[in-house]
Amino acid sequence: MLNILSILVGVVVFLLALIGFIPLLGWLNWLIIPLALFGIVLGALSSHKSGRNLNIVLIVFCAVRLFLGGGLI
Repeated sequence: MLNILSILVGVVVFLLALIGFIPLLGWLNWLIIPLALFGIVLGALSSHKSGRNLNIVLIVFCAVRLFLGGGLI
């Protein structure tokens, strides 16, 4: 059950990350990363690891976007 919740959090984070990829909305990634960390915690508490891995990939994706945009853009 926790893995399903982690995957749902990951899907929400992915949809928000797509919005954050639009120029001048990169600051949204600062709000997305803590949400993905919550998904990692849920995924770590479950017996399956797919939800945890999804959220780890999304955090890396958002962090790279922040790095390329200078943290704000």
